[in-house]
Amino acid sequence: MQPKYDHIQKSPLHLILHVIGTFQLVFATSFLALTNLILPVMIFFFSGIIVLIFAFGFQYLHVVDQGDYLTIHFGSLPLPMCNRKLIYKNIIKVEIGRTLFLDGWGIHYSIRGGWVWNIWGRDCVVVYCKKEILRIGTNDAEQLSAFLKTKIECN
Repeated sequence: MQPKYDHIQKSPLHLILHVIGTFQLVFATSFLALTNLILPVMIFFFSGIIVLIFAFGFQYLHVVDQGDYLTIHFGSLPLPMCNRKLIYKNIIKVEIGRTLFLDGWGIHYSIRGGWVWNIWGRDCVVVYCKKEILRIGTNDAEQLSAFLKTKIECN
């Protein structure tokens, strides 16, 4: 069965994380060649690996219809990260909105209330559920909003 909504948004921010992680790995190996201090080398080496994992994992925001619910996750195969399931019958209202500059990117609680899932840009779809508010950052806000409104009408 083909999903009725499937959208992947790519972020250029992962390039910055790739540079930082690579710099940490190069610094660790260069530092090891100049000195015997193992602890700083290990700290830079392993933190560089962690930064590179996050760079790959937070390169995409994938929003896809799964029939009775919508899944939202960062990354793509083989490294999807931070999955979220949004059950359609729990949705009360949907509208197109914008995140604040202070909302930034990533997954976090907004200063206006509710959770933000955003990878790039300020356009979002505000989803009012029975127990929470969710802001899904997307460069496809009109299509996602229209799709979710059809799901609300069905329930």
